[in-house]
Amino acid sequence: MKNFYEPLLYLSTPEHPNTMGVLAVLKEAVDGELLREVVEELRVRFPYFYVKAAPRGNDLFPVPNPLPMTVRGTWAPIRLNAEESNDHLAAWKFEGKRLAFEISHSLTDGAGALPYVKSALYLYLSRKTGRRFDPSGFRLPGDEIPESETGNPFAQLDIDGAEAPLYQKEGVKDFFRLNDGADFDARMTYLKLPEAQLMRYCRDFDGSPNVFFAVMLARAARRCDPASDKTVSVAVAIDHKAMLGNRDNYRMFANVVELDFPKSRPLDDLMKSCTVARGQVMLQAQPENSLWAMKQRKALYAKLDQLPLEAKLGVMAKSAGSVRWSFSVSYANNRSFGPLDPYIEELYMLTEPGVSDVICEIACINRSFFLAVGQNFSSDRFMAAFLDELAAIGLDCEVTGREPLRLCGLEAYSTTVS
Repeated sequence: MKNFYEPLLYLSTPEHPNTMGVLAVLKEAVDGELLREVVEELRVRFPYFYVKAAPRGNDLFPVPNPLPMTVRGTWAPIRLNAEESNDHLAAWKFEGKRLAFEISHSLTDGAGALPYVKSALYLYLSRKTGRRFDPSGFRLPGDEIPESETGNPFAQLDIDGAEAPLYQKEGVKDFFRLNDGADFDARMTYLKLPEAQLMRYCRDFDGSPNVFFAVMLARAARRCDPASDKTVSVAVAIDHKAMLGNRDNYRMFANVVELDFPKSRPLDDLMKSCTVARGQVMLQAQPENSLWAMKQRKALYAKLDQLPLEAKLGVMAKSAGSVRWSFSVSYANNRSFGPLDPYIEELYMLTEPGVSDVICEIACINRSFFLAVGQNFSSDRFMAAFLDELAAIGLDCEVTGREPLRLCGLEAYSTTVS
């Protein structure tokens, strides 16, 4: 039986690839050959990202992949778990001054991917500039890989003895939708905002970056469709392993807390709206909730272990494709790449909308916040409403780019060994 902390690879499917990425814009054009050298060198420090999927018994497991991880000089997407990606579940790409690392979200989350990207940029910029950077805080070849990074992140906890938390939120079934189901042409919009100004708003209005943007997205929804009486539902990402004391582990233990914005609760008072939203987060983001979630995860693994692999692939694919919230917000809490900051102009976290019509991924570096706002439809109407809401409160915002969503897709998993 698979351990409950090992990845459910079939959470990613061709229909719902569930891929994510980290995008950095550098000061100078990317040297592709140098990047390829660095990516291959990091294999010894991050072997858990250099993997392919292999069936074993009635499950799929990540196993070492000796072929090179692809590093291609184009922004065009490819499919992971396919010949074009050398069967890897991750890949790199670059174009001009920007580069991106893309990976199956079933393997890791933003907190797990960022240390790898930071280390890749450390090696790349060290060689590109000829400078000796302070290695503190970077995971580099030759370092010992600690057990906390790759082992069971909850080994010291009594998961089996966890009790149901006092507060468990009921999800909203009939929530506000921006997509009418006729348009599935996914788009990305990239935004840049001053860190000092945004944090002043968070301080003055009793919020945090993820709570603040959850409120602003809800306000934009009301501006976009003032006649709708549907509750706006926002999922705010949390990290169970961080909640339970282990921030090092690379595996994907992200989940969400749910914020509701019913039509009966006006959003005109920004401070009151942020305070209410923050209270909803605090009720749900408790260690006891995370411990209970891990107990439920163990039970799910035991239940899935009774099913043949083909059945599991079908069940999980169907589950992964259901939209469950109006918006999703995620903030990978990283404010610096240390000595590399002067060489990086922009930083974005990427993910597919998938479980919501719009997703807002937040990153921070060089005294600026960078938002990657993904939507599963092509119309610019909602983004215009969101920008109007930011302008209405006097928050400076620069649109740095717009493009179709070009994250890697995923090839279907084979249940036979090739």
